[in-house]
Amino acid sequence: MSKIIFYMHAGSGNHGCEAIVNSVCRMLNSPVAVITNSVEEDNTYSLKGMCQLIPERKFAEHKIAHILYYLYRKVTGDGESFIRYRYGRVFGREMSPLAVSIGGDNYCYDIMVKDLMLANHAFNQKGTRTILLGCSIEPELLNNPAIVEDMNRYHTIITRESITYEALRTVLKNTTALHLYPDPAFTLGIKELPLPQGFVEGNTAGVNISPMIQDNEKEAGVTMAGYRALIQYIIDTTDMSVALIPHVVWERNDDRKPLKELYDTFAHTGRVVLISDCSCEELKGFISRCRMFIGARTHATIAAYSSLVPTLVVGYSVKARGIAKDLFGTDEHYVIPVQTLKSEEDLIKAFHWLQQEEEKMRMQLASVMPEYCNRALQTGKEVEKLWAELN
Repeated sequence: MSKIIFYMHAGSGNHGCEAIVNSVCRMLNSPVAVITNSVEEDNTYSLKGMCQLIPERKFAEHKIAHILYYLYRKVTGDGESFIRYRYGRVFGREMSPLAVSIGGDNYCYDIMVKDLMLANHAFNQKGTRTILLGCSIEPELLNNPAIVEDMNRYHTIITRESITYEALRTVLKNTTALHLYPDPAFTLGIKELPLPQGFVEGNTAGVNISPMIQDNEKEAGVTMAGYRALIQYIIDTTDMSVALIPHVVWERNDDRKPLKELYDTFAHTGRVVLISDCSCEELKGFISRCRMFIGARTHATIAAYSSLVPTLVVGYSVKARGIAKDLFGTDEHYVIPVQTLKSEEDLIKAFHWLQQEEEKMRMQLASVMPEYCNRALQTGKEVEKLWAELN
């Protein structure tokens, strides 16, 4: 196949996934084929016409095949057979010489690690070089010898923040294969849709919450209680509007559900608007017109940072800490780990700090962002360089 393969793309209903593929495709001159979990989602948003979209084969849609492959794997121990079936449309005689694992934070989720390892090995067995692109990995994961072996199987690893970079430096046999470039989505374009009534450009606090951070909270219900208290604080003590902005809209993991709860609580004030689902570039258009941003989804906060919008991150993993550390020299105050939330007052205290640091943060982002985005473009150059060597 004469195209660079992108794999582990979960679909554009996660607009962070969409933003990564969109941004990297725009960096490349070479043709790209994306193996996707949802062609329908990708065609709905910005990826349509940008690259070739190849649907994964799903056992849920072919139950007999599932049974046969399961029996085959039980007899032979060939775990990669499931991967070869899933990616069967590119595992042919004319294999691409290069496959890029495109899901930056996939190694942060236990449920995905086994498939990531199997896919990396399966591609390598076929003679295809692999790249792990824009990744964040919890350093503790690298205590697992199998994960270390998997990391050393990639031809190239591009980390998006320094915590992951430093951790990988200690376990890779060939550190020349390791690079530190900012997340490609820092270069994502902006499309501005008309603002809804009540969204005051330059004087609106953007707010994003996700079921994911609710799942990681230690105190049951503290996240939603904190967000409600925060919005009430903004309404009571400032003249700002509040825009509730989703960034993942999968049925199983839909930001719109908790955001709708918040909207219903505060709609009567006339100061709160709920942004509808749209493409990653259009969502960035809304985020870029906020005065400040409080967000849970990594790529929603990347959209804010790259638009010079002072941002508070409600995070749960290394990716949030690492990106903030690289931008500001520390993640303290800039990232509020959801696991540390104890009461509904915690987010108000964090937002009060954001108010005090607003102009300083905006100036820091304006200072570092041009070079930061320029370095993000190196991701595309690294992929193109290897592609040229293999062809």
